[in-house]
Amino acid sequence: MSDTSPRPSLRQLIETGGEPVLVGITPPRRSTEPEQAAEIAGRTLERLAAVDVDGLILYDIDDESDRNPEQRPFPYLPTMDPATFHDTHLAGWDRSVIVYRCVGKYPEADLADWLRSVDTDRVLSVFVGASSGDKPVHTHLGQAHELRREIRSELTLGAVSITERYTRRGDEHLRMLDKQERGVAFFISQVVYDVGATKSMLSDYFYACRERGVAPRPVILTLSVCGSVKTLEFLQWLGVDVPRWLENTLRHTEDPLTESYEQCVSNARELIAFCRRLGLPFGFNVESVSSRKVEIEASVALAAEIRRLLS
Repeated sequence: MSDTSPRPSLRQLIETGGEPVLVGITPPRRSTEPEQAAEIAGRTLERLAAVDVDGLILYDIDDESDRNPEQRPFPYLPTMDPATFHDTHLAGWDRSVIVYRCVGKYPEADLADWLRSVDTDRVLSVFVGASSGDKPVHTHLGQAHELRREIRSELTLGAVSITERYTRRGDEHLRMLDKQERGVAFFISQVVYDVGATKSMLSDYFYACRERGVAPRPVILTLSVCGSVKTLEFLQWLGVDVPRWLENTLRHTEDPLTESYEQCVSNARELIAFCRRLGLPFGFNVESVSSRKVEIEASVALAAEIRRLLS
């Protein structure tokens, strides 16, 4: 007999330690005409129709040139507010959405208005702070957390975890614990290519939780295909550590997309085995940092492959 029980929501999967599979997308440029934005949303939903994912992540893009003075491989172009893109153009999506909020972009009043209006049954969020300490902001990350506590404490809130920050500072797992104590229910990692360092961070986080007598929160591990040298350089500009041997392979192969896809599948297998053995709740997010159709379609195929690995 087939299973006819209702599908758990993303919120339920996070609360019960399920293994969700998500797809991350960037909203269209802010200058995009409404008709074209609707077409983009339609193509996105068509691609996802055959893939069994538990939710979408809608990124909130901010200018990060203050964090990295090197020239950005892909130019920064302001994008639509992810909440607006969801409300206006993704009405056909019937599953959960995680809406990122770069809180420094928004005055407190605007952030408060959004919190009051958000549908917390279907929408989760991730609050992201400024890309550097010197960047002027409207709302600081701590203020955003306080607003959420005051206005919509039932909003399931996530935070970012960054392996590269762990590698350089050694305290990312403690930062995760601090965020957890402030009400964060899950974490989403930066793109993972350095699997060894990521496993070390996850291990430190798991055992730090055990020492404090608290349950670890799910960590959604982000994977991204790389179909060109320019995409590789953009990943590195974003702060992703790509092991030297893999960088060499991607720079010299005639088919970097296939090489990176196969490596992402291998990384997913290793991380699944590690997290299950450790007892750490986890899931996956698949994204494409490139707007090229071939890379976007490969990322959707990767999400489907990861779903098969988890079944």
